[in-house]
Amino acid sequence: MSADIGTDRRERLARALLTAFLVVAAVDLVAVLADIPVAGLVAKPLLMPLLAGYAAVRRGPRLLVAALLFGWGGDVLLMADSDTAFLLGMGSFAVGHVCYLWLFGRARSSLSAAVAYAVVLTVALVLLWPGLPADLRIPMAGYSLLLTAMAYRAGVLGRYAAVGGALFLLSDALIAVGVADAPRLPAHGFWIMLTYIAAQFLLAVGALSPGTRPWARASAVPLVPGAPRP
Repeated sequence: MSADIGTDRRERLARALLTAFLVVAAVDLVAVLADIPVAGLVAKPLLMPLLAGYAAVRRGPRLLVAALLFGWGGDVLLMADSDTAFLLGMGSFAVGHVCYLWLFGRARSSLSAAVAYAVVLTVALVLLWPGLPADLRIPMAGYSLLLTAMAYRAGVLGRYAAVGGALFLLSDALIAVGVADAPRLPAHGFWIMLTYIAAQFLLAVGALSPGTRPWARASAVPLVPGAPRP
């Protein structure tokens, strides 16, 4: 009986955290689209802590929680308008990618996907390199290589994580376009945040899905709070 009560409490908490994440994500996206900086300053720093809390309540792996929290560090640092903050934020995201890579383990990945990602990385660097500030070229190239490796390896956790990895790469590519002062999409910041939020969420979903790793036990809280346990 006590175990059932504990499980019910976790389910309610998981539901509350997931709902809060989705609401805050919507607020942040509207803030970016409608150019309401104050709302973005409040919403953006809450995104990853809420998602990390959801993953922790779901008894997800510590590496997933760590990756999300390092993403939070990157989010906060990139809110400051300076080259130092940009480099530190990129470094925080880089540590998060290392956590993801460690989480993915040694399972084999598709060779065709490796070739496709290598081509994407090469083309992006060739196109953006001339426009990047000289002091950011090497750090951004190294970060891009790490991010591409994470996106490529994400597929070992299934389709959701694979899409999440690809969206993360796309989001950071859009940031790089802005840094290189290349032509931007309309509502450029909106697309950056939409792809980033979706990427982190889908990576978390992939890591928490039953059967992807040994930690996904039948006793765990279901992926969608309130749904039957597998």
